Amino acid sequence: MSEHRCDWVDAFTDRPLSGNGCAVVHDAAALDVETRLAFTKETGLTECAFVVPSTQADFGARYYLHHREILMAGHPTVATVASLRHRGMIPEGACEFTLEVGSGVLPISIDEAGWIEMVQAAPSFMEEHDRAEIAAIFGLRASDLLDEPQMVSTGSSFCITLVSQDALGQAELDVRKLRAWQEKLGEAGNMIEPYLVSLTTEGTMARLLLPPPGPPADAFTGSATGCAASYLWARGHLDGPDYVAAQGDDMGRPGRAKVGLIGTRDVIKGVRVAGQAHVLMSGVLRL
Repeated sequence: MSEHRCDWVDAFTDRPLSGNGCAVVHDAAALDVETRLAFTKETGLTECAFVVPSTQADFGARYYLHHREILMAGHPTVATVASLRHRGMIPEGACEFTLEVGSGVLPISIDEAGWIEMVQAAPSFMEEHDRAEIAAIFGLRASDLLDEPQMVSTGSSFCITLVSQDALGQAELDVRKLRAWQEKLGEAGNMIEPYLVSLTTEGTMARLLLPPPGPPADAFTGSATGCAASYLWARGHLDGPDYVAAQGDDMGRPGRAKVGLIGTRDVIKGVRVAGQAHVLMSGVLRL
């Protein structure tokens, strides 16, 4: 049996029982993938983080869903950084360092107010998808979509889908139609979901509805937030490069992020995504 320091962190919020929860397991290099997946499933959380050594950065971490690794994820990144600070591995006050995740090295900074900021990679814009087909996955009409859905990645890929505020609240996932769409994408299709986003007076509100075996929805998706920001900025839906992204309100777990685009609409060089965090529980994990 091995023992591991472990923190349960609510990310993209400064309040307990809000935002998106993530368990962060330290000293996890020797834990095999099957154990990491089983632990994530045991928690009932969308994702968990496992801190590992890195030869490329100051710290390393790997992120897992119930059934697979995810190469880059926003709320586990914020949670991991909050856990590292909670454990005294990062100094108090403003600081900068690097974190190696599955997709590469992320520059991380923390300001005096405790906001944890990651810089996501320059976006890759990929294929567009049929409005009617994506709308049908959520029981919506093609007219509820305000632009062409498009696959975007800043480390993890999502099909960014801009919808009206009414449609955002009405969307219900049809798992059968989602699976049929994913199958058409090929081998990596089951790793991609449409990310629904609408425009608000402050910035955006979003939802990520998920199929089994995980929870039915994600409370806040930092990686998809970077993809959505790139999509909206490039297509002219944002008046400026800085805004507030919201998610999780419909679940009673509101989360917020400060978002900033780096570069012009034509040449986006990266995306800043910043959130707060609250360490909810700390203890020892015995495996």
